[in-house]
Amino acid sequence: MTEFEKMINGEHFNSLDLALRLKREAARLACAKYNAHPSKGNLRHITRLFAQSEQVIIEPGFQCDYGSQIYLGKGVYINFQCVFLDSAPIHIGDQVLIGPAAHLYTVDHPRESAARVAGECFARPIHIGNRVWVGGGAKVLPGISIGDDAIIAANAVVTRNVAQGERYFG
Repeated sequence: MTEFEKMINGEHFNSLDLALRLKREAARLACAKYNAHPSKGNLRHITRLFAQSEQVIIEPGFQCDYGSQIYLGKGVYINFQCVFLDSAPIHIGDQVLIGPAAHLYTVDHPRESAARVAGECFARPIHIGNRVWVGGGAKVLPGISIGDDAIIAANAVVTRNVAQGERYFG
């Protein structure tokens, strides 16, 4: 099984693998094309990477690892300088607002230093419901689910699941 197959199947994988590095490079180049000349036409460089996107607005400065595991619902707004590390799926519902410099991290690393140095990683999906507002600078950690209508405060670090309609201050 390839490292990419291990990654998308939720198994431990080696992030230093050449094929994974090349996939990340392709995503960086697509993001760079859009970020250098943001326009509706150039947005396709990013959205064609995604597993799903419908009527989305993405401001410049967007970065992702692969894009292939990003699922965006209808009417999603992603503000400036957001980072989505999509080693596992990132599912974002309809009418979600994501503030500037918000980061969504699905990838994690072993706690043992030797395994980290060797490039070992694992990832857990992030699920964000409908009509959620993620404040600027917020960080959503691996494996987190955020329920419909929740609000995540600016600069919050989301370390646990957030219930429907909850206001999370981190």
